[in-house]
Amino acid sequence: MASRVATVVLAGALPVSPRTPAAAPGGSQFVAWTNCPSRHRGIRCGVPRASRSRPHHPSSSLCTAEDGLLELLKSAVAALAIIAQISVALPANAILYSPDTNVPRTGELALRRAIPANPKMKTVQESLEDISYLLRIPQRKPYGSMEGDVKKAMKIVMENKETILESVPVELKEKGSELYTSLLEGKGGLQTLLKYINDKDNDRLSVALASSLDTLAELELLQAPGLSFLLPKQYLDYPRLTGRGVVEFAVEKGDGSTFFPTAGGEPKSVATIQVVVDGYSAPLTAGNFVKLVLDGAYDGATLKSASQAIIADSKAGKKGYTLPLEVMPAGQFEPLYRSPLNIQDGELPVLPMSVYGSIAMAHSEDSDEYSSPDQFFFYLYDKRNSGLGGISFDEGQFSVFGKNFPVDTNICRYATAEGRDVLSQIKTGDKIRSAKLVQGRERLVLPAATAPAPADPAPAPAKS
Repeated sequence: MASRVATVVLAGALPVSPRTPAAAPGGSQFVAWTNCPSRHRGIRCGVPRASRSRPHHPSSSLCTAEDGLLELLKSAVAALAIIAQISVALPANAILYSPDTNVPRTGELALRRAIPANPKMKTVQESLEDISYLLRIPQRKPYGSMEGDVKKAMKIVMENKETILESVPVELKEKGSELYTSLLEGKGGLQTLLKYINDKDNDRLSVALASSLDTLAELELLQAPGLSFLLPKQYLDYPRLTGRGVVEFAVEKGDGSTFFPTAGGEPKSVATIQVVVDGYSAPLTAGNFVKLVLDGAYDGATLKSASQAIIADSKAGKKGYTLPLEVMPAGQFEPLYRSPLNIQDGELPVLPMSVYGSIAMAHSEDSDEYSSPDQFFFYLYDKRNSGLGGISFDEGQFSVFGKNFPVDTNICRYATAEGRDVLSQIKTGDKIRSAKLVQGRERLVLPAATAPAPADPAPAPAKS
């Protein structure tokens, strides 16, 4: 049975909560904030009107002075009222309108931050990401700050070799040592970054920085052989993914037409979409999805296209099987279950929806505290339909468990070019010819029983 998100998305919008922006007339999504006191009732109503001029008369000079003082006091009171209203009204909504919101802007960055690696490596990662940010400054580049970031990273890496490598499994020590050396001395390593910064060669620096971040992410993945937290006892009977996996979809047009690559190349009757499935942030959701892929539940599934989502139903039709909403908040060590994030209060997920090609489970038709056990969707993020901070108005409300990325990239990378080409051309009626797990089978942990037997009770029907 189609879940609630399908009904709403196919109508032209993902679900909009009462406190989020409503759709504007004509079906466009998330473009008008209907109940924002800071923009409508608060500030606009609190602006003092300019006093009307009155003719001057010598005999009324004292009255004029008193009136002027009175108007000045009124203006001061009105200004204080505006400040008070801003300080009270804005915190609940400001995050949706702040351009400085700390949410990953690319899937690659989100996946890299989701790896539960050594704290020292995370500090190195933050230093390199800071360089990536500084490179985007259009004016004169702050090369001094970039040099300081690289030297800080080099110092940490050189002084903590044993700490960095001790968490790598024995069978992967050799690979870990190679990556460690490459991070320092490789063609795109830290020493190379320092050279390009001193040469003020922005183009080569950008390429080398991407290489350093890739190497760092690969090393971090070796340090994270499993989950860094314990699952709640009531969810131990669910399939779970204890790391990363890659799922490959072969998609074909329902009307027999072809996919046209915008970057050039021959049209294809069958397009390939690859997805990094992240069990570090959503082990239950990712495990359930991977298990369905292995069971062939999506082979032959028909796709439905909406303005901001590509929806897929499996053929499994799991009746009575519940899957809790699962969201990992940024800065936390374990996911929250059956509890959506309050983005307006500053809560942000590790894996955001606000990236084109994010993959998430739809909501259960009975309760938003549960996900559909088999219906997933690709989110076609569009900044025009988001807050000024670039955050989707449904951020933190769905179990996001992966990102679309181009074929033949590695498990910790992400780029949108090819994935955007395919997703943007999918229409209602197109089909998933096949779905297969190409990496990560060893990370899937199945319950002892062959049939799923979740201990979580089925949700009560939503009240109308």
